[in-house]
Amino acid sequence: MSEEKAAAAYDIRKVLEALPHRYPLLLVDRVESLTLGESIHAVKAVSFNEAFFQGHFPGRPIMPGVLQIEAMAQAAAILGIETLELAGTGKLVYFMGIDGAKFRNPVEPGCLLDLHVEFVQKRSRVYKFKGKASVEGKTTCDVEFTAMIADPPA
Repeated sequence: MSEEKAAAAYDIRKVLEALPHRYPLLLVDRVESLTLGESIHAVKAVSFNEAFFQGHFPGRPIMPGVLQIEAMAQAAAILGIETLELAGTGKLVYFMGIDGAKFRNPVEPGCLLDLHVEFVQKRSRVYKFKGKASVEGKTTCDVEFTAMIADPPA
């Protein structure tokens, strides 16, 4: 299953259909490309208006590394939901583990954060991903993480 979906179909409206996240925690603005069962390239437009910049850090705003990882996880959730055709089912993607996170360069307001995520391993409802975030080709974060697809809590 290596079908590439049209990027034009993944504007913010389509992202909102695929993810349950909403402001202030929605960290994917559009999908540039998606190859079902393989990989996704999504983008987060980093704005000075983001609430976390008020405290991280005054006078030197930097996007927290954990939010870069969350942005990659949301991109991975779109990849998983689209690959498994789960859009509209109410299924959620939960973090299970984060491994080997490395933060390389700061992410500042006004940039476009590129989110590249690929499947590493697929087992039943548990999936392992490899992600890389970057700004203008410069890596800001590398990480591997595990997630599970499950029903929402009752």
